Amino acid sequence: MKSNFKAHPWHGIPIGEQAPQQVTCFIEIVPTDTVKYEIDKATGYLKIDRPQQYSNVLPALYGFIPQTYCGDQIARLASEKSGKTVEMGDGDPLDICVLTEREITHGDLILQAIPIGGFRLIDKGEADDKIIAVLKGDAMYGQYTELGQLPEAVVKRLRHYFLTYKNLPEEPAVMELANIYGQEEAWEVIQTSVNDYKLM
Repeated sequence: MKSNFKAHPWHGIPIGEQAPQQVTCFIEIVPTDTVKYEIDKATGYLKIDRPQQYSNVLPALYGFIPQTYCGDQIARLASEKSGKTVEMGDGDPLDICVLTEREITHGDLILQAIPIGGFRLIDKGEADDKIIAVLKGDAMYGQYTELGQLPEAVVKRLRHYFLTYKNLPEEPAVMELANIYGQEEAWEVIQTSVNDYKLM
């Protein structure tokens, strides 16, 4: 009977045997979405988190890596790498952005991605890494193996989005970009989040 039920995207989908070099991702939202969807942790269904309030356009597919968790070990890693005091992870699975030339019209799907780097963001004192990856086999982005190889405009667009997407008028910014890192450190972050997940 269990095989008749949909797997929970966070807990029931394997990260993949080639992780962290290649990972399975669950995509929640795509660039054309005007509503921010995110996984409901209890049920595994997508829920509406909030309508997008401003004109920021998500520059990539966005979701998370299953069977990962941003907890104490991710916080320690963020502290070591950034030189800042980071007391905790954000308590969510590890976020990932996936670059592709193809127009993917909706989320609630899984795909295979190759991590090439990441942004170490700190959100109100919590570690909130964003892994940057390319869709496996993508004709345009599949050639890139390091974040530093991407066109500068692509990196700027990603950075601008993550530094501003939670901002509200007349309130101080909440997101801080502590580091931008390459592929090997992205692998370390992914493996650390897997270790955190095992301790949940």
